[in-house]
Amino acid sequence: MDNHAVRRLNMVESQLRTNKVTDPRILRAMAEMPREQFMPDGLRGIAYVDEDVAIGNGRFVMEPMVLARLIQAAQIKPSELVLELGTGRGYATAILAKLASTVVSVESDAQLSAAATEALRALGVDNAIIISGALPEGHAAQAPYDVILFGGAIAEVPKAILAQLAEGGRMVGVLAPEDTPGRACIWTRRDGAVFSRLLFDANTPLLPGFGAVRGFVFQ
Repeated sequence: MDNHAVRRLNMVESQLRTNKVTDPRILRAMAEMPREQFMPDGLRGIAYVDEDVAIGNGRFVMEPMVLARLIQAAQIKPSELVLELGTGRGYATAILAKLASTVVSVESDAQLSAAATEALRALGVDNAIIISGALPEGHAAQAPYDVILFGGAIAEVPKAILAQLAEGGRMVGVLAPEDTPGRACIWTRRDGAVFSRLLFDANTPLLPGFGAVRGFVFQ
């Protein structure tokens, strides 16, 4: 077993199982997926640390435990369509692709999108598509989505994204209003209404484009 495989096993046993990640499909997906292949070359040695890893341009690969618990809360079925906002270098995309029928991932950074596309292709992930676009707009052309995942913290949920959630759908992410600690949340749509529930504390970096929308201020 090579060093990365040992670290990947340790991640599953020490970071996930000990932090309430119990879904066998998620544990298996994260045990099999080589996280290091979604990192820049100089950062592959820290691919399995239990924290967010900066990958440039203000972006991060989300902490494994936080990602796993968000995905677990979403309860993704093999037949479902998932929207991911913020592909980054594609690690979460690859995990989602192991759990869902199809993943539509939106990325605004062309450099990251190219790196993610290359990594996914190299690993044979063929049920995920990366769309170039503004993250807060999502991808309405394929909506509604059964599950929506934010690839970083958000100050508030954009109305455009909320409108793309299917009836019975689940949306997960870390909600971090300005000057407020982050809390992982799940939003569900039932009978046309959307309900939210807090899950756990999470100090996840803000996803660019999802800061608080400021109203008019008198000078």
